[in-house]
Amino acid sequence: MGDPAHFSVRGGANPHTRNVLGMRKRVSRERAVAQWHALARVLIQLGVRVFVIPPHPACPGLVYPANAGFSPILREAPPERRPYVISNLIASRAAEAPIYHEFLHALGFDPCRARYRFEGEADFFPAGDFYLLTTGCIEQQRFVPRLGLPPWRRIYGFRTEAAAEEELVARVAPRPVITLELVDERYYHGDTLLSSFGARRQYLLAYLEGLSNISRAILEAHFGDHLLRLARADAEVYAANSFAVTSGATHYLVMPAGVSNALGDAVAARGVTPVVVEVSEFLKKGGGSVKCMIGDLGEITDDASELSPDVIRFRRARDYRTLFPLD
Repeated sequence: MGDPAHFSVRGGANPHTRNVLGMRKRVSRERAVAQWHALARVLIQLGVRVFVIPPHPACPGLVYPANAGFSPILREAPPERRPYVISNLIASRAAEAPIYHEFLHALGFDPCRARYRFEGEADFFPAGDFYLLTTGCIEQQRFVPRLGLPPWRRIYGFRTEAAAEEELVARVAPRPVITLELVDERYYHGDTLLSSFGARRQYLLAYLEGLSNISRAILEAHFGDHLLRLARADAEVYAANSFAVTSGATHYLVMPAGVSNALGDAVAARGVTPVVVEVSEFLKKGGGSVKCMIGDLGEITDDASELSPDVIRFRRARDYRTLFPLD
């Protein structure tokens, strides 16, 4: 997770970051910091170890490390120098890439840079027997004239280009990849309208209206009864931007506050316990919710026989419990 000390809206690069006049929204830093700590502590209570990326005044987007990249093998690789693909981020966040690279290398990973426009776990993540890759049209972000008030609208586009597919497929082979097309700029990353969960991540929350017709049909064909369709109201509070956690034999889905009781009941009916956390400042001002605020590194071990002393020291120093001792 990324320390929120400098969280603000700087680039205004998605529809949630600007008001109807196109002006960037102002963040309540106090509210954001409180919500960030609440999420981190919920994760720790569920058995997750949280490492904290230091804040940087020029990079407020560090609070959304789901965009940092992805680890091609989760929970199955050696504990040190596991591969990690660093994202090729949108221009307004490109300065984050070297920070992620340095942090992940010190944490014990072997980072490399993606060749094509690609924004990490936000657009590429496991679901059941597959990886899902979400892509969309890459636009030069700009204001264009329109009829009505205000007399302009902003073009945002999406974040991962279709050309990244070949590289990413090779990274996770032989696991098959399903490529889907995003069509609604409010859901500009795949993890804003899709979320896998359950013992084998076999269930999929999905807001199908944010995908092309062909992509909807593909998901329905592959997931069938394991597809849990989101109503518009749940999609708008980013219900799909949830984070699956397994602790022992218990499975959880950490979800943003505001999701309907009906959705919580549907998740519970699949043997998964919903856990609701308030992160509205990050959604309403920055366009990211629970999952956007988490970079999934898989299983982490501190076995001294397999890790260098420098890696062990760095992990301990950047552990949330070291930086912010629990009460």
